[in-house]
Amino acid sequence: MNPFTTESSKFARGFWLASSALLRIGAAVFALSLAATYAQAAATEPVKNIVLVHGAFADGSSWAKVITILQAQGYNVTAVQMPLSGFADDVAATNRALARQTGPLILVGHSWGGVVITEAGMDSKVVGLVYVAAFGPDTGAVVGDLGKPYPPPPALAAPIVDGQGFMILPTDAVLKHFASDLPPAEARVVAATQGPINGSAFATKVSSVAWKTKPSWYIVSTLDGAIAPDLERFFAKRMKATTTELEASHVPMLSKPSEVATVIMDAASKAQH
Repeated sequence: MNPFTTESSKFARGFWLASSALLRIGAAVFALSLAATYAQAAATEPVKNIVLVHGAFADGSSWAKVITILQAQGYNVTAVQMPLSGFADDVAATNRALARQTGPLILVGHSWGGVVITEAGMDSKVVGLVYVAAFGPDTGAVVGDLGKPYPPPPALAAPIVDGQGFMILPTDAVLKHFASDLPPAEARVVAATQGPINGSAFATKVSSVAWKTKPSWYIVSTLDGAIAPDLERFFAKRMKATTTELEASHVPMLSKPSEVATVIMDAASKAQH
């Protein structure tokens, strides 16, 4: 046996094994780096799903102007149609809408809808919350008691209540206090399309509070006649929300839809997922 040939073979084999190992390590490092890059890119991509939850005395059509703006910008938008028959029913309707979504989403609530998204927002798909002149209750708080430290809202001074306990607002209250910054013809449409809400809703206590663990945005309506603006500021401050103040009535999504859509898109661009 030629000793040089044997040694040469051993060296060549060792070199080949070492080179193969280095190549495998390099490939693994490259794969990890590529995965990290893709993950970072995915985390910084804007959220494209928006779910909108209407308030009391309203329905999903109250978001019509905002929906048009968001859809034009490429967002997938869903407006929940809540029965307003009770807190559990409204949360269930919202949860069904969340279940239909593919991927992360921004959950938006107006007025009473803020109570609903506070609970439903615990869903893992929800990566950000937007409160639009909305209630933002804490655990154990009775919704109907939240406004007691503030002046009584004029919009709710004389609701019309039927025999089953469902409430609507008089047309005059809608024009003067609920949608006061809309043209009268539009405000009358708001009055005509009211969703009656069961008065039992205002005895609600939430059991889960999504704004404690998820980033929040809040729109304060400074002319609000249904929820005191200072109460809205209290909610926004407590949840450490990114806050925007609009000179608007209780329905800024109708009177200032561009500004409301801008806040929603800001949430979609900044929420991590």
